[in-house]
Amino acid sequence: MGSIARKWRDLSGRSNWKGLLDPLDIDLRRYLIHYGQLAQATYDAFNSEKASKNAGNSRYAKRDFFSKVGLENGNPFKYIVTKFLYATSKASAAEAFILKSFSKNSWSLQSNWIGYVAVATDEGKAALGRRDIVVAWRGTIQASEWVKDFHFYLDSASEIFGDAPAEVHNGFYSVYTSNNPGSRFTDTSARNQVLDEVRRLVEEYKNEEISISVTGHSLGAALATLNAVDIVAQGLNIPKDEPQKACPVTAFPFACPRVGDSSFGKIFNGYKDLRALRIRNETDVVPVSLFLGFSAVGEELVIDTTKSKYLRSGVSAHNLEAYLHGIAGTQGKKGGFNLEVNRDIALVNKSMDALKDEYLVPVTWRVQENKGMVQQSDGTWKIMDQNEDDIQSIHAKL
Repeated sequence: MGSIARKWRDLSGRSNWKGLLDPLDIDLRRYLIHYGQLAQATYDAFNSEKASKNAGNSRYAKRDFFSKVGLENGNPFKYIVTKFLYATSKASAAEAFILKSFSKNSWSLQSNWIGYVAVATDEGKAALGRRDIVVAWRGTIQASEWVKDFHFYLDSASEIFGDAPAEVHNGFYSVYTSNNPGSRFTDTSARNQVLDEVRRLVEEYKNEEISISVTGHSLGAALATLNAVDIVAQGLNIPKDEPQKACPVTAFPFACPRVGDSSFGKIFNGYKDLRALRIRNETDVVPVSLFLGFSAVGEELVIDTTKSKYLRSGVSAHNLEAYLHGIAGTQGKKGGFNLEVNRDIALVNKSMDALKDEYLVPVTWRVQENKGMVQQSDGTWKIMDQNEDDIQSIHAKL
């Protein structure tokens, strides 16, 4: 992995990935899988059990987040979560991404956990070649058809660009900028939460070489696109009083729908410290579903999971684990499929029935033990799935 530490600037798009995409550079494969895994962690940690009063929150606390989602063992790229992000939406189609508990005592009726900010540890810094600040955004738990239900019209992105004429997708912008006054989690918008934390971390590590990497899948990819350009537009990749030390900001959006109009695209592509590499599966409809009035940004890597010998026919082309499998094996214009990276094929069956039966991997195998039910001393069972951060927060208020 030492080559990643040496090549990270090129892998993060310093030269717009020239010469690295086809054939796909082996280190870039690993790099993209790494950031894809950080996005996948938002799905793996999300509590989607509606019978739980904690539905819509993270199952895991910040302290042991990466070990709980399986990103500690065998992974040299170590991070620690510094902040959880929460979102709400004023868009009428908010139910496309807000998951609510059946419980009247739900942890939050209007907000969902939407991602996190993390920073590379000293060990991670050595493997990555710099102190990486990462923002990971969660997509919807709904099927890919969510995009059909979310508002398509364009809206001014004035909170990001001021008076500039750029317009962006109303639904994505609403999730990013909406707040819910009085809410414990979304009294300020997801935008303000993430910008404040990025600003803090850039100042904390300003004497080191740093980068900012933003990742997400589907709706999360759209939020990552907005967030990446917002960070640069507000100058948050530059330490206070040190304008010569701007750090690179790179977005790695997976299965990303188009986010804004041509003016948005021009502004995004015009920032010298900002890059984006969109990853698109050939038969995934979500990245191409918004086209009239919308413009793509950055560079694009196209994969085709239908070429994989491991997958049964008809597998979802939108699933993120399928994307990471595709990155591991894509052969570009040469055609065919060969796993160039030793990525466990069992991961593809984590949340769906994708692998052929001959590989003997259970379907949808990632499940919470007993769905969070814990046996009590009297023999009865009770759902106990509140993460440690929430428990500590409640105790602090007593």
